[in-house]
Amino acid sequence: MTRISEVEIVEFSFKSRNLGRSAENARAVYNIGYKPNSELELTKFAVVIRSEDGAEGQYVMHWGGTRATMAQTLSLAPNILGRDPDHREEIWNDMKRELRQHDGMGIGPIDIALWDLAGKRFGASVSQLLGGFRSKLKTYASTYHGDRNGGLDSKEAFVDFAEACYDLGYRAFKVHGWHDGDAREEAANVLHVAKAVGDRMTLMLDPANELRTFADALYVGRACDEGNYFWYEDPMRDCGVSAFAHKKLREMLKTPILQTEYLRGFEPKADFLINGGTDALRSDPEYDLGITGAMKIAHLAEAFGVDVEIHACGPAHRHCMAATRNTNFYELALVGPDCPNAVPPVYACGYSDQLDGVDKDGCFPVPTGPGLGVTYDWDYIRTHQTAREVFKL
Repeated sequence: MTRISEVEIVEFSFKSRNLGRSAENARAVYNIGYKPNSELELTKFAVVIRSEDGAEGQYVMHWGGTRATMAQTLSLAPNILGRDPDHREEIWNDMKRELRQHDGMGIGPIDIALWDLAGKRFGASVSQLLGGFRSKLKTYASTYHGDRNGGLDSKEAFVDFAEACYDLGYRAFKVHGWHDGDAREEAANVLHVAKAVGDRMTLMLDPANELRTFADALYVGRACDEGNYFWYEDPMRDCGVSAFAHKKLREMLKTPILQTEYLRGFEPKADFLINGGTDALRSDPEYDLGITGAMKIAHLAEAFGVDVEIHACGPAHRHCMAATRNTNFYELALVGPDCPNAVPPVYACGYSDQLDGVDKDGCFPVPTGPGLGVTYDWDYIRTHQTAREVFKL
């Protein structure tokens, strides 16, 4: 048996071009959007777990890499020193109990790094350890929210971008509308995009809780019905947690409802599903307590005969999807015309979650090397380091 001997957590920053805050008084992940001739500085963090036998597991957070998440990860890190890194299930359950008064997102980066460590120790990719069978993932382009800055600023602009994505190879496209939550504007956009590309692309709508009333959600949902959308996701200002409200919405629409992005862990997702609040489950290894947590959600969905859709992008997400039968698309999020996906540029191996990384079949590959199968550019990370904590046995 080997033991975990060291945990290193490194915060770093990077800049993304043509991105900014949609509203200057709301400094939040959801508020990022197109802003020409601007640079947005973002902060993420990396986790490195080392064991006494010389093995090392690493993970750099994407959309879940907030300082709130990092604070939880920092609180957990000392508690895994001296543990057997192969005891991921036991460690996961202990971390879950430790964060029972919080949302638990700080578990994700540690759990993912432990899976990377295991793959490297055993000379297998994470997807192989999970029983993965996919090598390529059908992908949808998932837009930034609409803006008023000359990017996705009109229904015509959304169609132009959908056409550009189609030309790159994408055969699926998800709309995030405007933060204003104007139901009529949203419905008009839904129908305009469907009329232009709906016969060639699978379409989804995610208002990300921008619509203010049930009536607004129903109005826009009926536009999804008319446009034959594949799913309708998190429409209302309940922030996606009311099973009762979404059950009522499901009963009044034909478009499948996709919920549970904002519920952490598999138990509350099971409650939401059992109570009729959704047609499929959402899962994210960064948000939902790691690869261990994400695969529990996949198997929960499978047991109920429903699909699970993996939220957002990243190496861990690809390995989970590779080993999940009951899922449909990889989410290339977030993208827009003339601006990058605001994920950290930390790969020294050609890995990419940028818009132009799609192949002619509309797919992204699953990494095949040991562990997560990616090589991080530690020179870049340390050059842009803003904080660092090391915990040793």
